[in-house]
Amino acid sequence: MAKPREAPSLLGELAAEFAGTLILILFGAAVVAQVVAGGIGDHDSIAWAWGLGVTLGIYVAGRISGAHLNPAVTIALAVFKGFEWRKVLPYSLAQTAGAFVAALLVRWNYTEVLSKFDPGLTIKSQGVFSTLPGNGALPVTEWGAFRDQVIGTAILLFLVLAVTDLNNSSPAANLAPFIVGLIVVAIGMAWGTNAGYAINPARDFGPRLASFLTGYETAWRDQYGNLYFWVPILAPIIGGVLGAGLYQVLVGRFLPTLAEPEPGTVPTEREAV
Repeated sequence: MAKPREAPSLLGELAAEFAGTLILILFGAAVVAQVVAGGIGDHDSIAWAWGLGVTLGIYVAGRISGAHLNPAVTIALAVFKGFEWRKVLPYSLAQTAGAFVAALLVRWNYTEVLSKFDPGLTIKSQGVFSTLPGNGALPVTEWGAFRDQVIGTAILLFLVLAVTDLNNSSPAANLAPFIVGLIVVAIGMAWGTNAGYAINPARDFGPRLASFLTGYETAWRDQYGNLYFWVPILAPIIGGVLGAGLYQVLVGRFLPTLAEPEPGTVPTEREAV
């Protein structure tokens, strides 16, 4: 009989978070480069590729680390689901590093296309890597974008907890990554106007840093000249905690636990664990 494998070490969990977020950004940033700078595809292309990037990233990392891929998710799970606080900062750094490296690869691969589209490497193509209020063109301020990111990330965490809660009607484990990806697609299609639906501090800060180091001098500011990088960091953290809290208050606390099956029913294998 094969010996059971030991639980992954913290190093293994961090490697998985790095790899999963790397995959996410490789698809997400690249599709924006293709649509914005290459002129191939449209907004729906962006929404679907980001969602598929999330799905694939979760399949990569899920078994080892839980595939948070997002500091807002990590912090919300620490607040409400017992995730160890000592792992929050290392997870967040690993996620940001994965996003940073992926953005560097996208920046390198699309060098010629970006230079042709935007020779000065300005805000015109900055959205390939990081978000801007009103997508850089609409009359939305940083505070409007802040509001948007709080709401969008609250929706994300509310639904992620709903579909991963074993006490709820959660999908089978191998389908959960696909459903979470669809959540991101839906958010992109419905909540992408005001701030580009970063809903993830690592997804925005890692690529923003990569773009700054490779020639985008205005990477930290918005089209109005205001410092903007903090908005997609702070707002998603607040929104994630609010969304997870709302799920617990409105749904989670009313669900029967698997350890207590309804009278007269036969416990399933999952319930008996």
